[in-house]
Amino acid sequence: MKAQPADRAALFLMCITVVLWGFSWIAMKHLSDLIGPFDLVMTRYALAFVILFLILLATRQSLKFPPFWLTVGTAVFQTTAFQCLCQLALISGGAGHVVMLAYMMPFWVVLFAWLLLGERPMRRHVLAFVLAGVGLVAIIAPWQEMGSLHGSLLAVGGGMSWGLGVVLTKIMFQRHKVPVLNLTTWQMFLGALFTLPVVLLFPQQAIVWKADLFWGMAYMAIMASALGWWLWLSVVQRVSATVAGMSSLGVPVVTVILAWLLLAERPTSVELLGVALIMAGLVVINLPSGRKVKKA
Repeated sequence: MKAQPADRAALFLMCITVVLWGFSWIAMKHLSDLIGPFDLVMTRYALAFVILFLILLATRQSLKFPPFWLTVGTAVFQTTAFQCLCQLALISGGAGHVVMLAYMMPFWVVLFAWLLLGERPMRRHVLAFVLAGVGLVAIIAPWQEMGSLHGSLLAVGGGMSWGLGVVLTKIMFQRHKVPVLNLTTWQMFLGALFTLPVVLLFPQQAIVWKADLFWGMAYMAIMASALGWWLWLSVVQRVSATVAGMSSLGVPVVTVILAWLLLAERPTSVELLGVALIMAGLVVINLPSGRKVKKA
């Protein structure tokens, strides 16, 4: 198997995705008083599907459903389970930092990519893994009050689901020629469909119809879901699952910084150290391998 070279375009797309998804956590926090968590997940995916479907029609691209089982598997684990398990972790009474446990997901990507794709981590991957891992622990601060064990396990389960979903997506791109926009569209459809039973099973607060709700949902549907997922799948298509997964650790970094700037949630010195370590890990994981791939 040939190693995938560093892709500057993929790195640029990943940076945009990280910013979009980092800000989405700020938006979700603001929307938490206006709409139930599962209503939010289902609505953002449904609106994103409508937008992307119209784009497919307008550009006359294929509407054919992607390879069935891999598409469904990705939707179950990455699109639906991650979001719903994180929301359940919050409902179960866990503190806000419990959600950060979900960002162990890149480490699960490394594990599943090794087991299912044979992407054995190189030395620089291990170094990046250690740096980012220590940084993530500093941000999570497990020595502080972490809320219920139940909530923590749900958050970790969300991270595992994301990791498996990333690897299933990579397998699809390796085995099939799938247009990214087409795949993103159907992921949004399945995400909304699979979240519907959760919406019906769990009672939620009444929706507060006000301008902030419409603006917030517009961001979540258009920027975080439609655009964000399209960019994310483009990244997964271009680089290894290991690099894509580790790069997504930029999301909690951006979230911490934005919460500081927009919500006056000043990070502690330990959290700032964690941010610095994660950023160092991201630099290491995206460095060129230095190995020249021989042409066949």
